[in-house]
Amino acid sequence: MRLRALLDTDALGLRLLGGEDELDRSVRGVMTTDLRDPSRYLSGGELVLTGLAWRRDADDSEPFVRILAQAGVAALAAGEAELGDVPEDLVLACARHRLPLFAVHESVAFATITEHVVRQVSGERAGDLAAVVDRHRRMMTSGPAGGGPDVVLDLLGSDLDLRAWVLSPAGRLIAGSKVTGPELPPETCAKLAAEHLAAARTGRRGPHRMVLGGSRYSLFPIRSSGRSPQAARDVRETVLSDWLLAVEADAGDWPEERLDLLQGVTQLIAVERDRRDAARTVRRRLAQEVLELVQTGAAPAEIAARLRVAAPVLLPGLGTAPHWQVVVARVEWEGGAVEGGPVAQSLLEEVLVDPLATGPEPSDRIAVAHTGDEAIALVPLPAVSTEHDGSESGLLADALLQTVREPLSAGLNDDGRLTLGVSAAVHSAEGLRGALEEARHARRVAAARPGRVCAAGHQELASHVLLLPFVPDDVRRAFTARLLDPLKDYDQRHRAELIPTLEAFLECDGSWTRCATRLHLHVNTLRYRVGRIEQLTGRDLSRLEDKLDFFLALRMS
Repeated sequence: MRLRALLDTDALGLRLLGGEDELDRSVRGVMTTDLRDPSRYLSGGELVLTGLAWRRDADDSEPFVRILAQAGVAALAAGEAELGDVPEDLVLACARHRLPLFAVHESVAFATITEHVVRQVSGERAGDLAAVVDRHRRMMTSGPAGGGPDVVLDLLGSDLDLRAWVLSPAGRLIAGSKVTGPELPPETCAKLAAEHLAAARTGRRGPHRMVLGGSRYSLFPIRSSGRSPQAARDVRETVLSDWLLAVEADAGDWPEERLDLLQGVTQLIAVERDRRDAARTVRRRLAQEVLELVQTGAAPAEIAARLRVAAPVLLPGLGTAPHWQVVVARVEWEGGAVEGGPVAQSLLEEVLVDPLATGPEPSDRIAVAHTGDEAIALVPLPAVSTEHDGSESGLLADALLQTVREPLSAGLNDDGRLTLGVSAAVHSAEGLRGALEEARHARRVAAARPGRVCAAGHQELASHVLLLPFVPDDVRRAFTARLLDPLKDYDQRHRAELIPTLEAFLECDGSWTRCATRLHLHVNTLRYRVGRIEQLTGRDLSRLEDKLDFFLALRMS
């Protein structure tokens, strides 16, 4: 279709702001994005829709438009819902790069434009596709959420008698038809996701077909809208984050028209997927800001202020500050050709959702940042209860991976590995640095185990004590003398009680307030004593490794 045809459709609410001489350009697809650099998802010929969330000031327009022009997109359409009128700097940048620019009236949903373009670009299709797309408009124009993928799946069931479900890469049921029978059991979802990931890793083109429990299924990948199968540089960059559409039917004998129908449905669902991914941006930014404060040793009051901002976003309506847990994940590929951090970030956002919870909404509680090959999740806990054995409830490492191990192992194939560590719950900003180190150390414990998908929790760190009886006596004496003798000598000369202070500090999990209260000291006095311990031993009691060494030395002394 031509750009000119978009202006002839009144229902789209498009107003041309520039590029009248370029209206004979062909449109080959559509993409919705608010990324500052969406180039990796562009293949050329797209109509790009944007809500302008990427624009912070006037200087941002020129690089954004330059990226689109270099990618060969057909035109840009900017929504007026966020900023009102389209900024003049964006109009000028598009004029410089000869990129046609449309304004989208605030009353028109991007989904309406997407549906129109997808239908027109697809050409003449069978009558069943036209019926589904026309009725799908009800979903796409009903608001930002658009009713979700469930509505279009209901249309597949009622109009075409096709049972279909949308699954996450880890096998979580995101959406399913309500008119064609019961939902898929979790075990079936996991096996379908595993088959899809295994097929994708071997380079097989979809749909992938399989028989499970006497039923035949066809599996269609759901990629980000506007991204061609070749747009990703490496399949490993996306295979563990793309959704899939599972249809209970054998697509092997389908006519081209029916296959086109399902491909069109995946594109419609991809629009909703992209919208939900964009909503994660705020939570990811919050996690990144907290992580940077923790890692740079910011004052607890500054971290606490940032957490107070994060809590209402992650747990709306919560009256009091929650407890927090830290989860660290690392995805490593052989050869190191693919950066594991973004993959680990997407995986962690998926893994931390209750496997029995349907829909995407539970993931709104998860804030995940990434750095290098490592992803770090900040998980709020509205309340931490105490179990009968005295331990605190919360996320458990083994439970997180129990239902997703099979599909993720298939996606990692023979050249990838996922390791995960979980901290104990902390009650304040003061404990976050220790929780981060604890989660990282637990992940290293998991990495020492065999298997493609491994996890360890904070409870397992104490298992080092089990090894103490097997340490030779001379090694025990040398180890404890190196760490504790400087403190004992200082205590004898100055009656400073550094050893009792160290014991109490470790038993209070490094909490300055609880330790000071326990020892009946002012916090400043406690800080002085801990500083003296670090000075005499050359260790840092904010590091988990050094805390463990002191803990073991005290146990062996």
